[in-house]
Amino acid sequence: MRHLRRLRAPPTLSDHADAEHHYSQILQRCAHTSNLLLGSSIHAHILKLPLLTSSLFLQNHLLNMYFKSSPSPSLPLQLFDEMPHRNIVSWSASIAGLVQLHYPDHALLLFAQMRRAGIIPNEFTLVSTLNASSLTDNAAQSYRIYAHVIKLGFQSNLFLLNAFLTALIRSGRFDEAVELFEKSNEKDVVSWNSIISGFLQVESSELWAFWCRMNQEEVIPDEFSFSSILAGLAKVSIFMAGIQVHGQLVKSGFGDDVCVGNALADMYLKNQALVDALKVFDEMPQRDVVSWTEMASGCLLSGQPSKALDLIRRMKSAGIMPNKFTLATMFNACANLSSLEEGKKGHGFRIKLGVNVDECVDNALVDMYAKCGSMDCAWRAFQLMRDRSVISWTTMIMGFALNGLACEALKAFDEMILERVRPNHITLTCVLYACCQGGYIDEGLKYFEAMECEHCIAPGEDHYVCIVDLLSRAGRIAEAEAFIRSAPFKPSVRVWQTLLGACRVYGDIDTGERAAKAALALDKNDPSTYLLLSNMFANSSNWDGVSRVRELMENWQVKKIPGWSWIEVAKDDNHRLKVI
Repeated sequence: MRHLRRLRAPPTLSDHADAEHHYSQILQRCAHTSNLLLGSSIHAHILKLPLLTSSLFLQNHLLNMYFKSSPSPSLPLQLFDEMPHRNIVSWSASIAGLVQLHYPDHALLLFAQMRRAGIIPNEFTLVSTLNASSLTDNAAQSYRIYAHVIKLGFQSNLFLLNAFLTALIRSGRFDEAVELFEKSNEKDVVSWNSIISGFLQVESSELWAFWCRMNQEEVIPDEFSFSSILAGLAKVSIFMAGIQVHGQLVKSGFGDDVCVGNALADMYLKNQALVDALKVFDEMPQRDVVSWTEMASGCLLSGQPSKALDLIRRMKSAGIMPNKFTLATMFNACANLSSLEEGKKGHGFRIKLGVNVDECVDNALVDMYAKCGSMDCAWRAFQLMRDRSVISWTTMIMGFALNGLACEALKAFDEMILERVRPNHITLTCVLYACCQGGYIDEGLKYFEAMECEHCIAPGEDHYVCIVDLLSRAGRIAEAEAFIRSAPFKPSVRVWQTLLGACRVYGDIDTGERAAKAALALDKNDPSTYLLLSNMFANSSNWDGVSRVRELMENWQVKKIPGWSWIEVAKDDNHRLKVI
């Protein structure tokens, strides 16, 4: 506001050039800081002076300020239309401004209007126009613009080369971009970075060889180079190459960059090196919400949900506001731990974010409440959702089924159909599972038979497992076995194990032995089959059978895998229990 106070007095600038320079400097600062209020006040002030109407230089600065400061292009375009005279700077600033405001189609229309007006574009105009074409996925348009580049003799301009490379890559013409890159005599680090970003899009295994070639040609990588190569190596999981880049990064001095640090930590996480990722994270001089969320998500995926929650708590203490991805990670961690109290704290943050949350966060919230056994809270959260997709409904149906509320699960499914939301194969699996939990045999068979004719979903392995389980729980063992043998695909180990488990309950030794034989023929290293078979023999006091099963396990070196469970014994204190 210091500039505004100075402008209240009558101008004392006697020289026209000095006045232009004075006001242009202030307008440049307004553009740099996106200060629309101050910029428009200065505009109002200089409108009172005879200076503006005669100075195209100042008009262009005003145009640039409005494009850099306005949330939409309406104000700057109005100014552009009212300009009595325009030069190439006016057109270039407007085209660049439209691209920055995410109106690439308007920018291309303005470029066409400029050409019809007989204005010859310069390098700056063409760079912005190529950037606009890269955002429209129109490769033909990019080629037409680059034809102007060649016609005007600007093909040696690196800015234009790089803009064209980006346009080709974004429109899916990566091979053509590589061909252009190889033919170009002049390249800079931006050119190399463009091709690296192209390799990321096509997920090519040649990325590492290209990086090695870049180093051999003594091109010095920048922070974008490092973040891109690390992201690419994370995708293809080339761990040793990632370690080499890490060593190169330390020598380069770009390790303090937040984006590079995030990419490095992600590379270690994607290669299941959680300890190394945490070390990189702890050594980062600056961390943003992406850093914390990425690390918490990595801990969760590595089977350490308690560590994920601890990181989110540290993040809040550091004054970093969680975003929607943080909340989704937090809810998933709470669901893993069945930590209702922590989940409710996350729900509080979700309420603070208001409408700036997408559906995946609310789905995670509903899932968290369901897995913590709080179905009333899950149902309320579900009902408050603005948009409910098939994933939302499936989460709710499965939550009811897991908590023994089979009737409510089926009612939710019927309501979903009434709202004309099409179920997917996972939804039908959850519905059949609910029927198993509730013992609804006839309903389960009805839903199974309706899958293809009403929902156009071919039954898969999971659906067959549910029906086998449904029939087996009712003691209809022979019918369940016949159902397995009628499947249009080769039954999996899980299907036979489901039948074997029922045979243990009902003491059907003959069918159980057939089921075990079929399961072992498919996978003799799965300990579950041996344990189910052994328990079946034990229930019928067939100790010779139990001994034979144990002998088989020893011969095949099959060992029982211990189970794990989490228990919250105090506030913010989760313990992992090993169940043998």
